[in-house]
Amino acid sequence: MSKFVGAHVSASGGVFNAVANAQAIGAKAFALFTKNQRQWNGKELDGETIDKFKNALQASGILPRHILPHDSYLINLGHPEDEQREKSMEAFLDEVQRCELLGLDKLNFHPGSHLKKISEDECLTKISEAMNITLDKTKGVSLVIENTAGQGSNLGFKFEHLAQIIDKVEDKSRVGVCIDTCHMYSAGYDIRTREAYDKSWSEFDKIIGFKYLMGMHINDSKAKFGSHVDRHNSLGAGEIGLDAFRFIMNDERMDDIPLILETIDDSIWKEEIALLYSFVN
Repeated sequence: MSKFVGAHVSASGGVFNAVANAQAIGAKAFALFTKNQRQWNGKELDGETIDKFKNALQASGILPRHILPHDSYLINLGHPEDEQREKSMEAFLDEVQRCELLGLDKLNFHPGSHLKKISEDECLTKISEAMNITLDKTKGVSLVIENTAGQGSNLGFKFEHLAQIIDKVEDKSRVGVCIDTCHMYSAGYDIRTREAYDKSWSEFDKIIGFKYLMGMHINDSKAKFGSHVDRHNSLGAGEIGLDAFRFIMNDERMDDIPLILETIDDSIWKEEIALLYSFVN
């Protein structure tokens, strides 16, 4: 049983700082933004920054494959308007290239939104097309689609949405999914009891397949089951409760992938990471 738990840590002041921030909380994995996630254009990564990051990473013992960078929140690969989608695709390509430069092999992203202007199918097709173009122009980085809670016009809340995107991606060796427990629960996949957990994950396996699971976000939920509201909570403080996380920590299907906390109180991340490891039988 090899679990790699961490959190989405700050990269403020330089991406290399994320490594120290991960180490400070006893993380064996981490997530980060490689640029400001609320701006279209980020400062270019210079050679010194890249070297500092790689050196810090090597010294930390955290492996590149246990790092799950996240793209900017502004990006919408399924945007109904061509001009806006082009802007998103340029920004997305830049995000993947930043991962390449840092020697990281994944980029986690939210699939996109139809903004009530085009059909779900059309939006999902646009997302796959954008991924194909990006994959053609890059190498070594897998595109990791995150499931959503389905708030507003966001797609990706059904396992079928993720499967449909993957189906139209040409290079399936470089596509994966990240399952967020809060989003999963809020979208109507229950994991609170052993029976519910087994049922939801067997559905995941049937529709998507565990070979595509490349990471997880480990969060409790403030919102009710099936509410389609995206509100994270600290572990055990929300609607999901601790049993689901106990199941995950003892499920070998989640071995060797980044398990990333995005819980709301970063001051207790160290305790939450220790708690998760204490669950391992």
